[in-house]
Amino acid sequence: MAQDPEKMKAMIALKKRLEDQLERLNNEAKEVQATLDTVNSILLEKGFKRGDIKEVPTQVPKEVVLPKQEQEPPKVNVTQMHTEHEPVIPLKTMTEEPLAILHLDRQTIHVLPDESKHFNVNTPPFSNFLVEKVFAKMQEKDKELVRLGQLSTEKMFSYNIVREGELIREIIIKNVDDERLKELKSSIRWTFEKMYEKIREHKT
Repeated sequence: MAQDPEKMKAMIALKKRLEDQLERLNNEAKEVQATLDTVNSILLEKGFKRGDIKEVPTQVPKEVVLPKQEQEPPKVNVTQMHTEHEPVIPLKTMTEEPLAILHLDRQTIHVLPDESKHFNVNTPPFSNFLVEKVFAKMQEKDKELVRLGQLSTEKMFSYNIVREGELIREIIIKNVDDERLKELKSSIRWTFEKMYEKIREHKT
């Protein structure tokens, strides 16, 4: 059976993002290694013996820890989304116009907007509805559960909006169970559809 073009497009987009991220990490590792070599050279020039700096690693660790917001969420005891849902969910308008793709990975959702639409963070109702009334409300609810000791901070709902200037390139939403997935899927589709309508109005 042929692969759904939308799913293939999502996987290709995700592959490109992962490759770009890996390239950035490799470049950072090279910079760290160069700096470390320089520090070792200076120490040797100042009269330190090789044995005095043997505790300094001569190579960058193979595992590079990403910034906190980019780390893979810990495995938690909630329903695994990929057991009941397709790993890739295309979001479309009522007329089948592509809006975005949801890529599901454990309790994380990667929202990849259709790049041809040029979705802008300033276009309503992105900030005033999706961010403030959906994302923020879920986050506030989990913060209260953490305060009451009913939820650990590692399992708290969080989101990160990846932008290129004002354009939305990706939304990473972490610690999402099946119940919230349904609400998020509906809210994100509705938001991008309304944004697309405003974009078309602006062009005409």
